[in-house]
Amino acid sequence: MQQGRGTLRLYAVCLFRIKGSRIGIESVLYEYVHRGQTPEAIAARFPSLTLEQVYATILWYLHDRERLTDYLADWLAFSSTARKHQERNPPPVILTLRQLRAAQQPAS
Repeated sequence: MQQGRGTLRLYAVCLFRIKGSRIGIESVLYEYVHRGQTPEAIAARFPSLTLEQVYATILWYLHDRERLTDYLADWLAFSSTARKHQERNPPPVILTLRQLRAAQQPAS
C-alpha cells in the first residue's frame, strides 16, 4: 500500500494515521494483535472508521508483519515511557483539577 494514497496515510516519521480519521494504525493493530478483536468489533469500537479501513489496516499488517510488529512494539514502549513521565510530571491543568477534586471531597 502506498503511503499518501488509498486508505492509509503517513503523517510524520513513524506515525501512521488512517486516512480521513485521527485514528492511528497502532490503535487498530493493538485491538487486533494484542486483544484478539475481530475487524467488526474494532470497527464498532472506532465508529469513525469503516470496516473497509479496519480490514485494510489488518491486511497491511499481514503483508508487512515484521515491520509493523516492530512499529507496534516501539509505539507500546514509547506510550509506556510517556505515561510514566506524565505521571511523574503532570501538566499544571491536571494539578489544578486534582486540587479542585480534593477540595470537593468531604473531610473524614
